[in-house]
Amino acid sequence: MEREKIELMSMETALSSLIGRLPSVHLQRNYLEGKLHRTVAGIRGEERMQQRFVEFQPDEEVHALWDIGLAIGSWKTQFDGIVLTKRGAIVIDSKNISGKLHFDDKTGEFYRFDNNDVKEVFDDPRIQLNKNIRFLSKWLARKKIHLPVSGLIVFTAKSCEFIARPKGKHLCKVYQMPEYLFQILKAFPLEAEPLNLPKLKKHILSAHVPYPRTPLSEKHFIKVSEIRTGVQCQTCKTYGMKRIKKSWQCAACGCRDRQAHHAALREYFSLIDEHITNQAFREWCGLESRSVATRLLAQFDFEIAGESKARKYSLKKRD
Repeated sequence: MEREKIELMSMETALSSLIGRLPSVHLQRNYLEGKLHRTVAGIRGEERMQQRFVEFQPDEEVHALWDIGLAIGSWKTQFDGIVLTKRGAIVIDSKNISGKLHFDDKTGEFYRFDNNDVKEVFDDPRIQLNKNIRFLSKWLARKKIHLPVSGLIVFTAKSCEFIARPKGKHLCKVYQMPEYLFQILKAFPLEAEPLNLPKLKKHILSAHVPYPRTPLSEKHFIKVSEIRTGVQCQTCKTYGMKRIKKSWQCAACGCRDRQAHHAALREYFSLIDEHITNQAFREWCGLESRSVATRLLAQFDFEIAGESKARKYSLKKRD
């Protein structure tokens, strides 16, 4: 029997799960709900950006890669998008920032005024874009691939307005992105070394390094004891399903689910810790039997360290 591989929850799902397991009066609740809202908005913005990309149809071969992580030794960088052409590569950075946006070239500051006319200062996205361009140029050079690299910052929030923007810099709104990509492509040299783009795309995908994720309780300094335990019923969303005859049953609605512990494990690794023991699994899921817990954990393709009661189960790294 092939063992199943457990993956972390998406950030959106993990935040929602953490909020659902916290007391309604928890000090971090409002902050986490705000972060969830921003995360969802950012995801929707990136989806709009990728949908708009289909309008970029130059008369030459082009490939797009989204949400790619690469590494040069211990230096790791995450790319929202990389566009590959035979004349050059284009790094795309997406920013989900709404309001009235100001770039101050004199001070090097980037800030916005929100709907309440409150000023908020952000890191200048041009700095990050330049870092990403340098990284990709260096990464390609190490692979003996000589390809010019440029970049574009795409503001994905629907309600953003450029009040003061820098001259000569590639930054735009989502609807403007195809036109800016054409401008960048046109600026690349016409002559280029022969390049197999599908091979390069495959090479980048095979080198993809997932962005490291810290369990949310640790990241947000939340005590594990404050987080509600129990297997959640996916039908009525009640916590505390019981293990009955090789299945899980909800006391609230009576729903049975043989695989309810799968989601519970994904929650544990996303919210609590990078490792789990038999005892921690029993405490998290409300199990009494050590042998049942051992049998359930054996269903998954974990990295295993230690023996007997000290045995720890961890998520396997991607190949």
